[in-house]
Amino acid sequence: MVYSPLIAASKYFKYYIHASNSKGHGMHSPFVFELITKVMNDFTRYPAYDKIETLRKELLKDGEIITVEDLGAGSSKTRSCTRTVASIAKNAAKPAKYGQLMYRMIRHYKARRILEMGSSLGLTTSYLAAADPEARVITMEGAPSVAALAKKHFSALELTNIELVEGDFDDTLPAVLESMPKIDFAFIDGNHRQEPTERYFKQLLPHVHNDTLLIFDDIHWSREMETAWKNIVAHEAVTCDVDLFYIGIVSFRNAFKEKQGFSVRF
Repeated sequence: MVYSPLIAASKYFKYYIHASNSKGHGMHSPFVFELITKVMNDFTRYPAYDKIETLRKELLKDGEIITVEDLGAGSSKTRSCTRTVASIAKNAAKPAKYGQLMYRMIRHYKARRILEMGSSLGLTTSYLAAADPEARVITMEGAPSVAALAKKHFSALELTNIELVEGDFDDTLPAVLESMPKIDFAFIDGNHRQEPTERYFKQLLPHVHNDTLLIFDDIHWSREMETAWKNIVAHEAVTCDVDLFYIGIVSFRNAFKEKQGFSVRF
């Protein structure tokens, strides 16, 4: 069950009060200090931003109605509904702030093998791919109608380093991981429930390395997602986690002698 707006606001207020400041003052972790000062606080207006945000503005006015097959991860049950492209762009696509943060993370940490679970209309995917034209980006989408739109948008933005895999993640993820033995960066935005989220994490584990970064979406979206996040960061392989409220970052760097967790305002 998704948290009500009142509960969500209460949780955000608690996060904001206890989170570290956005300047990095007093931060004793070199990795997190660098993340804050060199990546989060990089306010450069990269040319790719304007191209992708121009597309977003167009999509927010697109009244085309499509049928979206919402595949329940971990289940063969499907349900169909109709939505406008504009409503998907408004409600399902990740805001520019987070796509641009991941763009900067990929540039800064030189991630070349990138996985996204949940393409939606391809806006965030486009940020992942535009960060490094030489990087290989595999993005996964369960709804064929949405996947078709995403492909069209990649073409419009002239992004040629993206491979889109259609289908239920339960069916497609094993083959994707077989083709990508090591992952530098992954954005998990495919199923906002506890069991699938934790399962995807465990499936990704054999493919991570010291510098891998995993990004989990909507970690405070519901009680299930908060439990999944808690269990993920408690895993022995995770050495550092950073809670930005709407997304969570997981690191496996062995430079951390003991597990560390941070909440940072963003």
